[in-house]
Amino acid sequence: MQKPSKNTIIYTTLAIIFLIIAQSFFDDYTVRILNNIAIFIILATSYNLINGITGQFSLEPNGFVAIGAYVTALVLLTPEMKMDSFQLEDPHPIIMAINLSLIPALLLSGVIAAGVALMLAYPVFRVRGDYLAIVTLGFGFIIKVIAINSPAWTNGAIGLNDIPSLINLYWTGGIAIITVIILLNIIYSKYGRAMKAVRDDEDAAAAIGVNTMKIKTYAFGTSAFFEGVGGGLLAILLTTISPDLFQFFLTFQLLIIIVLGGLGSMTGAIIGTFLVIGGSEWLRFLDANINLFGFDFGAHPGLRMVVFSIILIIVMLFAREGLMGKKELSDIFKRKVK
Repeated sequence: MQKPSKNTIIYTTLAIIFLIIAQSFFDDYTVRILNNIAIFIILATSYNLINGITGQFSLEPNGFVAIGAYVTALVLLTPEMKMDSFQLEDPHPIIMAINLSLIPALLLSGVIAAGVALMLAYPVFRVRGDYLAIVTLGFGFIIKVIAINSPAWTNGAIGLNDIPSLINLYWTGGIAIITVIILLNIIYSKYGRAMKAVRDDEDAAAAIGVNTMKIKTYAFGTSAFFEGVGGGLLAILLTTISPDLFQFFLTFQLLIIIVLGGLGSMTGAIIGTFLVIGGSEWLRFLDANINLFGFDFGAHPGLRMVVFSIILIIVMLFAREGLMGKKELSDIFKRKVK
């Protein structure tokens, strides 16, 4: 890894200070929203590695998030809790035998998600472009079907309840900071330069000696690892999961975030997460009864999504490459200093 720059140290310090203040002084509702934002920062930045940095139009995140969520939930539940939760069949002996604390559970979730990604890499990356999108989209549906039809492993369509709520901003925010730092170090390394070469022109990259299959597999596995970790954090935030939670809408939401922020920009992915996840929550008042200047306009459920969609359209009309394009905050800071 590269030696951390002065800007990186400053940004990290400010983020840690914010986490401490938010966890200590913000109300529970705001803290929950910030926990959700932190988890989606992990998911969005890791998804941006394969889609934005490496330029592979992959639609697989919901599958890896589901794997991470189920693995974390299953290993955190005690044997007694598993017996109470599993209603369609008794849990598999392997499921009953494994019980871990939070950090090992999250690491195991990431490793299993990355392992599945490495197994998928060869058949997946034999195609490109729209065909790659279709193949990876199918993977998400396969994971959902497996979860529904494996009651001894996942409790089937019922899902898992009473998952221990071990969440706080120190965990979600801290892991989000670590994720961003690791991904930025990868991006600015020789592997990151190779990923960008594959994105810009894969045939030219191969012609100058870049092992494109190896680079795409490396990006795919790394992305899957952090998506699995994010899925585990999502499970302990919600405390209940089911196959329906991991629909394609989750992937679509992450795609909106990274396109809005700027494909290829980690800073853009973070800003996009705040706008999409935070904005959709902070506009919730539009769904309630609206009273302006003494006139009662009544309640209009869904109005916030209409307003939010209009905002997204306006932003994309004036920022065709997203808010940050392919630039990072440090790049803009350096330019201003010069």
